Amino acid sequence: MKVAMIGTGYVGLVSGACFADFGHTVTCIDKDAGKIDRLKSGGIPIYEPGLDVLVAQNVKAGRLFFTTEAKDAVREADAVFIAVGTPSRRGDGHADLSYVYAAAEEVAGLVDGFTLVVTKSTVPVGTGDEIEAIFQRVRPDADVAVVSNPEFLREGAAIEDFKRPDRVVVGTDDERAREVMRELYRPLYLNETPILFTNRRTSELIKYAGNAFLAMKITFINEMADLCEAVGADVQQVARGIGLDGRIGAKFLNAGPGYGGSCFPKDTLALVRTARDAGAPVELIETTVKVNDERKRAMARKVVRALDGELKGKTVGVLGLTFKPNTDDMRDAPSLAIIPALQDKGAQVQAFDPEGMAEARHMLQGVTFKDDPYAVAEGADVLVIITEWDQFRALDLDRIKLIMRKPVLVDLRNIYKPEDMRVRGFVYSSVGRL
Repeated sequence: MKVAMIGTGYVGLVSGACFADFGHTVTCIDKDAGKIDRLKSGGIPIYEPGLDVLVAQNVKAGRLFFTTEAKDAVREADAVFIAVGTPSRRGDGHADLSYVYAAAEEVAGLVDGFTLVVTKSTVPVGTGDEIEAIFQRVRPDADVAVVSNPEFLREGAAIEDFKRPDRVVVGTDDERAREVMRELYRPLYLNETPILFTNRRTSELIKYAGNAFLAMKITFINEMADLCEAVGADVQQVARGIGLDGRIGAKFLNAGPGYGGSCFPKDTLALVRTARDAGAPVELIETTVKVNDERKRAMARKVVRALDGELKGKTVGVLGLTFKPNTDDMRDAPSLAIIPALQDKGAQVQAFDPEGMAEARHMLQGVTFKDDPYAVAEGADVLVIITEWDQFRALDLDRIKLIMRKPVLVDLRNIYKPEDMRVRGFVYSSVGRL
């Protein structure tokens, strides 16, 4: 089948490359000429493990193309996916749908013959209805079906998530559209992947409800971590104890500095706004947003306590800046709240991240960026682990201790064992453990 993918950001590029790997002919479209030129020359504008190889293989096979011109690709497409950004709108927290609606209006003028217009972007309930209204206004003669097909990709594991998903959700009442979507995802039938067909509004809400539940789960275990510290319990054992319950599950029960990234912060906020507008407030999610925002500031206070309340003139080494490992995504990363809070207390901050420093330079002021973890530890009064990159799990701790001014380590991801660190002579602080 022929697919046009509007948008070559994280979702669009991964989805386009994976559909091409399924055997479809995919054209990825973006108005950013620089990005398209980079993709044509073999460059990848985002960091995602394995994506460079996947893109190169499918370009070479003649199944994946990149262009700034939508006309031919849309006219020939069986399905046009809208995969543009939906950031939080300034001032009110609603999802900014201007890019989605602009894409829909452009596509409306170009479609030829029966075509699926599929929202891959994360959009609030009712967005598909608005897209349909755009087509009725711009091209009332167009034979289209507007479909919701939310993505459930984890940064750092997106290719695996696309090719071996827990489920595929499709929102449409049009049987022709269902057949096209079945054909697009036909390779997944080999793995017996559940494909859930719903109405469009239900599909739109599934995406928000899923992200909100996971954000709530993270926030829950973080609050349990605080309680563990207060009563002398171990949050990792608590998480294991409850995670073995099949009704709860073990995933997303790792205590830490709070959630960040491109999805959870904006999607929880957008769901809160949508629910308020609908007169059905989601108070659990509202509390989750509030508690998570406070969580990041609390982690800065944990660092202050590790140095007996005095940061003025002290050097803080930070390991990890991105919101999670295996991505270069800095959006709403805990480091963006923690580091300025430390600087406000008078600390000098030096930091390293394997993939995120280029973006971090634009978002963090007054930070000295280093080339490796040991350069960060050099002369530091305290070393803080914010992101659990694999290379931080096997540090030469004897060397670290030797080059630090003081052997103080604040581990916000619990990647080391407290007893091991104390035997090595570190003043060690972690999350939810004594």
